[in-house]
Amino acid sequence: MATVNQQLYRPILTAVGSDCRRHVTTSFLPVPRRNVTTRLRPILSLEVGKEVASAPSTVNMEELVGFLYEDLPHLFDDQGIDKTAYDERVKFRDPITKHDTISGYLFNIAFLKNIFTPQFQLHWAKQTGPYEITTRWTMVMKFIPLPWKPELVFTGLSIMEVNPETNKFCSHLDLWDSIKNNDYFSLEGLVDVFKQLRIYKTPDLETPKYQILKRTANYEVRNYEPFIVVETIGDKLSGSSGFNNVAGYIFGKNSTMEKIPMTTPVFTQTTDTQLSSDVSVQIVIPSGKDLSSLPMPNEEKVNLKKLEGGFAAAVKFSGKPTEDVVQAKENELRSSLSKDGLRAKKGCMLARYNDPGRTWNFIMRNEVIIWLEDFSLD
Repeated sequence: MATVNQQLYRPILTAVGSDCRRHVTTSFLPVPRRNVTTRLRPILSLEVGKEVASAPSTVNMEELVGFLYEDLPHLFDDQGIDKTAYDERVKFRDPITKHDTISGYLFNIAFLKNIFTPQFQLHWAKQTGPYEITTRWTMVMKFIPLPWKPELVFTGLSIMEVNPETNKFCSHLDLWDSIKNNDYFSLEGLVDVFKQLRIYKTPDLETPKYQILKRTANYEVRNYEPFIVVETIGDKLSGSSGFNNVAGYIFGKNSTMEKIPMTTPVFTQTTDTQLSSDVSVQIVIPSGKDLSSLPMPNEEKVNLKKLEGGFAAAVKFSGKPTEDVVQAKENELRSSLSKDGLRAKKGCMLARYNDPGRTWNFIMRNEVIIWLEDFSLD
């Protein structure tokens, strides 16, 4: 289950206006303007190489960074953010939304709160220019009006500019990791939203806990918490051999005949480079259990094992997960990770969330997951 800490969030951030950047030169800015096209650059910065005399300022940027860490946890609670920290004419932009006043900005927050029940996590915030603070964040939200309540995920950078005359934030710009064109209005951004509204049937069962750190157009990076599995030997990633053995354990075929609640997904995992051998079938044990308190399996070929979790990349897909489909998804994911400079471990996991006998293929939720050697959001 994707979870996000209830602290330090920034949902949608706005474009930079020239009225609050006249003291800045572009040569100072260390954060690359990825995904910002030439149409936005005149708004974001002054002419390259043009020197502008800086007027004296009393802006304490370190204090403002600290303020964000204290203020953003209230983004969607009853207290709300401190609107006095923003100029009345604050400029707000993301790929599909724009407002030019604090009232519009607050309206957008209220809209998200009521329609999407969003959760935000701020990964970091730091000064990246004389009057600029950049944040990296994750946003996870469910679209409540649709019966299947699809989960939408956005990650990216937010650039917040400070007006040196008022010591208040005067603009927000949001850049999504999942698209290339972050201009307003981005058709690519709108398509990215609609793609996430498709139907996936996820059973109302406990799943391993993880945080989504980054979502690109091709995959998402997660940080899994440790979890315990009951496992046995399988035949292939898409196979079902061994499932009855591990299912039997949680249904009471153990030393104390304890029945353990079912979870999702069922994992099949291999550390083999060719994905054709050393396959194990795993069912996740509910959280709150530990190895010392769990009953022993009755069958010798069934084992309990604690997985330490860590960083993993995942790609979601529907349909019947045949061996050819799984291997194709693994190849595509591994290729994307290599292109993005991420170091992937050998093998992969197939996560199957649904009972194939009770779920239509087109709404099945499957995932191919590859563990990563490391990952950084710097």
